[in-house]
Amino acid sequence: MVKKYAVLLAAAMALAWSGTFANPENDRAAFENYFTTKFPDVPLDDFKNGIYSVDPIARADWEQIEEFPPYEIAVDAGEVEFNKTFANGKSYSDCFGDGAVRGQYPYWNSERKEVITLELAINECRTNNGEEPLKWKRGKIAELSAYMSYISRGQSVNVVVPENDPDALAAYERGKRFYYTKRGQLNFSCFDCHGTGSGKSVRLEKLSPALGHATHWPVYRSKWGAIGTLHRRFGGCNKQVRAKDFKAQGPEYRELEYFLTYMSNGQEFNGPGARR
Repeated sequence: MVKKYAVLLAAAMALAWSGTFANPENDRAAFENYFTTKFPDVPLDDFKNGIYSVDPIARADWEQIEEFPPYEIAVDAGEVEFNKTFANGKSYSDCFGDGAVRGQYPYWNSERKEVITLELAINECRTNNGEEPLKWKRGKIAELSAYMSYISRGQSVNVVVPENDPDALAAYERGKRFYYTKRGQLNFSCFDCHGTGSGKSVRLEKLSPALGHATHWPVYRSKWGAIGTLHRRFGGCNKQVRAKDFKAQGPEYRELEYFLTYMSNGQEFNGPGARR
C-alpha cells in the first residue's frame, strides 16, 4: 500500500512540475497522507518530533536528553544577544517586537519577489541598523534563532503561497522540484531518504520522515557539538549525496525551506531541537 502510494505521489508531483497544475494544498494533503499511511501508529501532531516520532528506542534516549537539553546554552546566549542595543540605539525588538515571531517565517514577499526566512530577517535587521551581518550557518545567528524559536513554541506552521501570485507559485514549485530531484554521485533526492527511505536504517541511524522536518530548527546536533541552522543541514545533506552545495540563504535553499515548511502546515513549531 505504501509503495503504491509513493508511486502515485511521485506521479502527481511530476505532473505538477509539467505546469499542468500548481496546487500547493493538494501537494500538502498528498504529502501528509503519504506519511500518515506509512506510519499509521504515529499521531499526526507527533511528526514534529522527527525521527523520535517513529523510533521508540531513540525517543526514549531523546526524552532523557530533553531533561537537560544541550541547546539551553544557545537559547540563553540568544536571549542576551537579542536584548543588546545596536550602535544606533535600536535593537532587535525594533524589528521583531518581543521576538516570538517564529510562526511568521518563511513567507513570500510579493514586493521583493523572494522568500524571507527568519535568519534572513535577522541579518537584515542588523544591516538596516548599521551592524555587520552574521554568518549564516552557526554561531550567533543560530543562537538568536534558537531563542526566538524557543519563545515561539506552540505557534502553528502556516506558510502561505498566494494563489494569485505567479512568482510565489514559481518559487514554491522550484522548492518542490529541488526536493524531488535526484542529484549528486549517489543520485538521491531528498524524498529518497526522507520519504520512501523514512524509517529505514542507514548503518546505525534511522532516516526521519519529512513531515514535520522544518518545525524544530535550529538544532543542536551531537555530530556538530553545537547548534546550527536548517540551511547548514541542507548543505550537509547535499554533501552526503556528493552533490553541489548551495550558499546558505541563497534562493535555492530559501525556496526549499518554503516548500518543506508548507508541507508541515498545521504542525507546531517546537524548536530548537536536539538531534544526533
